Formats: sequence, C-alpha cells, structure tokens
Amino acid sequence: MTDQRVFPISEDSSGFVSVSDADPDVILEIRYFSTYNFIGERIDGYISPIALLTKEAAGALRRASSDFKKMGYRIRVFDAYRPQRAVDHFVRWARDLEDVRMKEIFYPDVDKENLFREGYIARHSGHSRGSTVDITLFDMVRGADADMGSCFDYFGDISHSDYEDISKEQLDNRKLLREVMIQNGFIPLKEEWWHFTLKDEPYPETYFDFPVE
Repeated sequence: MTDQRVFPISEDSSGFVSVSDADPDVILEIRYFSTYNFIGERIDGYISPIALLTKEAAGALRRASSDFKKMGYRIRVFDAYRPQRAVDHFVRWARDLEDVRMKEIFYPDVDKENLFREGYIARHSGHSRGSTVDITLFDMVRGADADMGSCFDYFGDISHSDYEDISKEQLDNRKLLREVMIQNGFIPLKEEWWHFTLKDEPYPETYFDFPVE
C-alpha cells in the first residue's frame, strides 16, 4: 500500500550543522552531488558537495568517529540530510521505466517497475528529517575502504545488514560499523548496512526541504 500520510515540510535549517565542521576528520563522498549514483545524474537539492545533519546527530557522529579513529578507521559519508526535493527526484526517476542507465551497477537483479513495491523507493525518507547518515569505514592502515560485501546503494538482499552469504572479513566489518554506531546512539536499518538514524532524533515528525549548500 502506498504511504499517503501528509508530513510537515520545513525550510528552517537553523537546527543543522555541517558534518565537516563538527568533525574535520570525516571523509565526504556525497554521491547525490555527483553522477555516480543509482540515477546517474546530480540529484535535485544538492547544490554543494557537503553533508548536513541536525546538531544532535552531528555530535553523536563525532563521538562515533572518535571511537573508530582509535581502531584505525575514519568515517566516509555518502549521504546525510536529504531534501524532500531530492526524494521527489527519486520518485520521478522510478516512474520512468525507460531510464535504466545505472541498472548494471546498482540494481542488476531488480526490475525497475518493482522498486516501489519492494521498498527501494518511497515518497518520504528518514534522511529528510536530518538525523540519518549513510556511511562506511576507511581503513587508515590499508589506505582503502573496508570491504563491506556490496557497494553503497546496491538494491538487493546482499545489502541487508544481516546477510550472511559473504566473507568473514565482510561480516566482521559490518558488525564493527553497526556496533560502534549503536553504542553512540544510532539505530541501524536492517535493509541497508550503511544506514543509521539517531535514536533520539530531534525532529521525528518533520521533513525538511532546504537545499544542501
């Protein structure tokens, strides 16, 4: 069933901060500012390649980052606050069944006509409430991202946090990411190993639509 609820939309950015200002050691790779994402073009609302979060979420992420750095890792951020206009862009794209330019990379085993039904695309995203972040770990010793078993934003069961048909190293990396984030107040999403939402998010019923800039 399609979610038809109406949520408050706000343009007030006063409760948000730059993730880089909160923690300069975080690595940014804002995929929706680039063309390397499941759509293949820059997404509406991403004016600058920066990450924004609510002050509360940014503080919690900074604490998690400190824990990871003690273990030899840095956080790489793929996405944080996501404007509602970006989500609307996703919805328009999902309805255009002819546009499959990035299918082989991000959703090779999923028919585009099933993206809504299977839950990969929705009219609203927790990211738009400002306290959700998509991340992986950068191994400072190896000089490369930790192997998580699938790429960010891959549509498929292998991206589920509890997927077991991957190597022990990949499972251990996912477990480490999940455990440290939970310890610092975040809730993981079962379907996406990279996705974490602050448990005590300050705007649980409000969605925002100011641009990322």
